[in-house]
Amino acid sequence: MDKNEDLKNKNDEHAAGEQTMILQLYVSGMSPKSMEAIENIKRLCSDYLQDDYELEIIDLYKNPGAASEHQIIFSPSLVKKLPLPKKILIGTFEDTEKVIKGLGINVSG
Repeated sequence: MDKNEDLKNKNDEHAAGEQTMILQLYVSGMSPKSMEAIENIKRLCSDYLQDDYELEIIDLYKNPGAASEHQIIFSPSLVKKLPLPKKILIGTFEDTEKVIKGLGINVSG
């Protein structure tokens, strides 16, 4: 199964009621901005998505080809792959409200 089929199957699962958000965080080594972005996204996911997410952290220093392969220009960058539509956010993600809105997370309460 290729990557596109796998994504389609995961999106079909999501449409059928699965609420898993699939995120990829691209960082540049252990720089202060990268570390801040990792902390902020982990906290946000824990607080707002509980167990309904998959977060993959990709270090562009260890995997430089990933930037061009996934058209990443800035670091840190957060890619929401699923549910569609795909979104790319950049920065350290310290403004929780903006990140929640950008990812389309519904906050009830």
